[in-house]
Amino acid sequence: MKIVLDAVAKGPRSAVLPATSATFESGQAALVRAETEQRPTVLGLIASGRMRPDSGTVTIDGRQDYGSMRKRIALIDAPDVCEPAPDVTVAGIVAEELMFAGRASHPIAVGRRLSELGASEYSRSAIGTVPPTVRIRLLAELALMRAGVEGLVIVSPDRHGGDPVEWWEFARELAARGIAVLVVAGDASAAAIAAASLVSRLDETQTGPQTFDEDPGRDDTDEVPDLILSDPVENA
Repeated sequence: MKIVLDAVAKGPRSAVLPATSATFESGQAALVRAETEQRPTVLGLIASGRMRPDSGTVTIDGRQDYGSMRKRIALIDAPDVCEPAPDVTVAGIVAEELMFAGRASHPIAVGRRLSELGASEYSRSAIGTVPPTVRIRLLAELALMRAGVEGLVIVSPDRHGGDPVEWWEFARELAARGIAVLVVAGDASAAAIAAASLVSRLDETQTGPQTFDEDPGRDDTDEVPDLILSDPVENA
């Protein structure tokens, strides 16, 4: 599955969302930058097929099919749209998602699912108090229980604080399982993730086996292969 957003925009004179392009596909995690309070949610809705842009195009596997997108892509934690109320317990959220997935949602089933996710200790905690990466992991894994879901659009995980590198690593883990993942986040998170990727690559270069450098005059340090970053067209 491959989703392509080509210069999508929303609102008069693109005031709500400026022209933005992004691509995400099965087996790959991508990050697209969106600032301000409203833009990340609008972009998430468009990328998951739940809102149509005023301009630009959105395709899934080369064709326009919003119905297929809504069935195959889950929207995760979008503010004012699908974020859970902060005072709802983790157990309550799990029970609800199990029910939506057509599975048993009694306390034993809830406890079993939490154990599988390594989150039993948060069972009685309000979701608003759960560490950011634990929150994203829970919501993403629960969404993947729904029939036909092959992709995730995770909106503004950085608004919860914490280290963006942690939830980015989780996004990459999901992609390694064949899932298409798009994360919508701010400039600061994108910069932190890119910096961490660069440091990791430099460490591997220094500690790994020595290889012949065919072009020692070329600076390779800005090549960060594990971060797929999309930008608004106006900033490209």
